[in-house]
Amino acid sequence: MKARIGDIMEIRELAERTGVPAKTIRYYEEINLLPSPSRKPNGYREYSEVDVDRLKLVTGARRLDLSLGDIKEILDLRDRQIAPCGVLLDLLDNKAKEINQRIIELQVLEKDLKQLFSLGLTFPADDVEGKNCVCHLVSQQAELESTYKR
Repeated sequence: MKARIGDIMEIRELAERTGVPAKTIRYYEEINLLPSPSRKPNGYREYSEVDVDRLKLVTGARRLDLSLGDIKEILDLRDRQIAPCGVLLDLLDNKAKEINQRIIELQVLEKDLKQLFSLGLTFPADDVEGKNCVCHLVSQQAELESTYKR
Protein backbone atom coordinates (compact mmCIF):
# COMPACT_ATOMS: atom_id res chain seq x y z
CA MET A 1 0.00 0.00 0.00
CA LYS A 2 1.35 3.43 -0.97
CA ALA A 3 1.77 6.07 1.71
CA ARG A 4 -0.51 9.09 1.67
CA ILE A 5 0.26 12.53 3.06
CA GLY A 6 0.85 12.10 6.78
CA ASP A 7 1.38 8.36 6.48
CA ILE A 8 4.44 6.62 7.78
CA MET A 9 6.53 4.56 5.36
CA GLU A 10 9.40 2.13 5.57
CA ILE A 11 12.78 2.59 3.92
CA ARG A 12 11.74 0.53 0.89
CA GLU A 13 8.94 2.95 0.03
CA LEU A 14 11.09 6.01 0.75
CA ALA A 15 13.62 4.57 -1.69
CA GLU A 16 10.92 3.96 -4.31
CA ARG A 17 9.43 7.44 -3.95
CA THR A 18 12.74 9.27 -4.15
CA GLY A 19 14.79 7.01 -6.41
CA VAL A 20 17.49 6.82 -3.74
CA PRO A 21 18.71 3.31 -2.86
CA ALA A 22 18.03 2.15 0.71
CA LYS A 23 21.77 1.73 1.25
CA THR A 24 22.31 5.40 0.37
CA ILE A 25 19.48 6.47 2.66
CA ARG A 26 21.16 4.60 5.53
CA TYR A 27 24.47 6.27 4.66
CA TYR A 28 22.84 9.71 4.67
CA GLU A 29 21.47 8.92 8.14
CA GLU A 30 24.94 7.83 9.26
CA ILE A 31 26.49 11.15 8.19
CA ASN A 32 23.53 13.13 9.56
CA LEU A 33 22.12 14.43 6.27
CA LEU A 34 18.91 12.70 7.31
CA PRO A 35 17.87 12.53 10.94
CA SER A 36 17.77 9.12 12.58
CA PRO A 37 14.22 7.89 12.04
CA SER A 38 11.98 6.46 14.70
CA ARG A 39 11.67 2.70 14.66
CA LYS A 40 8.81 0.25 14.79
CA PRO A 41 8.86 -2.44 17.48
CA ASN A 42 10.35 -4.81 14.88
CA GLY A 43 13.24 -2.37 14.32
CA TYR A 44 12.12 -1.14 10.90
CA ARG A 45 12.75 2.52 10.23
CA GLU A 46 9.76 4.86 9.93
CA TYR A 47 9.77 7.84 7.57
CA SER A 48 7.34 10.65 6.79
CA GLU A 49 6.73 13.22 4.07
CA VAL A 50 9.24 15.48 5.82
CA ASP A 51 11.90 12.85 5.10
CA VAL A 52 10.75 12.60 1.46
CA ASP A 53 11.10 16.37 1.04
CA ARG A 54 14.50 16.46 2.74
CA LEU A 55 15.80 13.57 0.65
CA LYS A 56 14.55 15.24 -2.54
CA LEU A 57 16.55 18.35 -1.61
CA VAL A 58 19.65 16.22 -1.01
CA THR A 59 19.13 14.41 -4.31
CA GLY A 60 18.62 17.64 -6.25
CA ALA A 61 21.71 19.20 -4.71
CA ARG A 62 23.79 16.10 -5.52
CA ARG A 63 22.61 16.25 -9.14
CA LEU A 64 23.97 19.80 -9.22
CA ASP A 65 27.28 18.34 -8.02
CA LEU A 66 27.18 20.00 -4.61
CA SER A 67 29.31 18.20 -2.06
CA LEU A 68 27.79 16.36 0.88
CA GLY A 69 29.45 18.95 3.13
CA ASP A 70 27.76 21.78 1.23
CA ILE A 71 24.42 20.00 1.46
CA LYS A 72 24.90 19.45 5.19
CA GLU A 73 25.56 23.18 5.62
CA ILE A 74 22.28 23.99 3.83
CA LEU A 75 20.31 21.47 5.85
CA ASP A 76 21.87 22.61 9.14
CA LEU A 77 20.74 26.16 8.41
CA ARG A 78 17.21 24.96 7.65
CA ASP A 79 17.19 22.86 10.82
CA ARG A 80 18.04 26.01 12.80
CA GLN A 81 15.20 27.89 11.04
CA ILE A 82 17.65 30.03 9.06
CA ALA A 83 16.93 30.49 5.36
CA PRO A 84 19.81 28.93 3.41
CA CYS A 85 18.99 30.71 0.15
CA GLY A 86 21.96 33.09 0.17
CA VAL A 87 24.39 30.30 1.00
CA LEU A 88 22.86 28.10 -1.70
CA LEU A 89 23.10 30.86 -4.29
CA ASP A 90 26.79 31.33 -3.45
CA LEU A 91 27.37 27.58 -3.75
CA LEU A 92 25.61 27.47 -7.12
CA ASP A 93 27.61 30.44 -8.41
CA ASN A 94 30.89 28.87 -7.27
CA LYS A 95 29.93 25.52 -8.81
CA ALA A 96 29.13 27.22 -12.13
CA LYS A 97 32.53 28.95 -12.09
CA GLU A 98 34.25 25.66 -11.21
CA ILE A 99 32.50 23.88 -14.08
CA ASN A 100 33.41 26.68 -16.49
CA GLN A 101 37.08 26.33 -15.49
CA ARG A 102 36.85 22.56 -15.95
CA ILE A 103 35.35 23.05 -19.43
CA ILE A 104 38.33 25.24 -20.37
CA GLU A 105 40.73 22.57 -19.07
CA LEU A 106 38.89 19.86 -21.00
CA GLN A 107 39.02 21.92 -24.20
CA VAL A 108 42.80 22.23 -23.82
CA LEU A 109 43.00 18.49 -23.19
CA GLU A 110 40.89 17.79 -26.28
CA LYS A 111 43.24 19.94 -28.38
CA ASP A 112 46.28 18.09 -26.98
CA LEU A 113 44.68 14.72 -27.69
CA LYS A 114 43.87 15.66 -31.27
CA GLN A 115 47.43 16.91 -31.82
CA LEU A 116 48.93 13.73 -30.37
CA PHE A 117 46.60 11.64 -32.50
CA SER A 118 47.53 13.48 -35.70
CA LEU A 119 51.23 13.28 -34.92
CA GLY A 120 50.89 9.66 -33.85
CA LEU A 121 49.50 8.74 -37.26
CA THR A 122 52.88 9.66 -38.76
CA PHE A 123 54.70 7.03 -36.66
CA PRO A 124 54.84 3.31 -37.36
CA ALA A 125 52.21 1.27 -35.54
CA ASP A 126 54.39 -1.80 -35.01
CA ASP A 127 57.11 -0.51 -32.64
CA VAL A 128 56.95 -2.98 -29.74
CA GLU A 129 59.44 -1.09 -27.54
CA GLY A 130 57.61 2.22 -27.90
CA LYS A 131 60.72 4.20 -28.86
CA ASN A 132 59.53 5.37 -32.26
CA CYS A 133 55.74 5.44 -32.04
CA VAL A 134 52.82 7.23 -30.47
CA CYS A 135 53.64 5.58 -27.11
CA HIS A 136 56.82 7.65 -27.02
CA LEU A 137 54.79 10.83 -27.56
CA VAL A 138 52.51 9.98 -24.66
CA SER A 139 55.55 9.33 -22.44
CA GLN A 140 57.01 12.69 -23.44
CA GLN A 141 53.70 14.34 -22.57
CA ALA A 142 53.91 12.87 -19.06
CA GLU A 143 57.47 14.18 -18.69
CA LEU A 144 56.37 17.67 -19.76
CA GLU A 145 53.51 17.62 -17.25
CA SER A 146 55.80 16.67 -14.37
CA THR A 147 58.25 19.43 -15.36
CA TYR A 148 55.48 22.05 -15.30
CA LYS A 149 54.24 20.93 -11.88
CA ARG A 150 57.62 21.40 -10.18
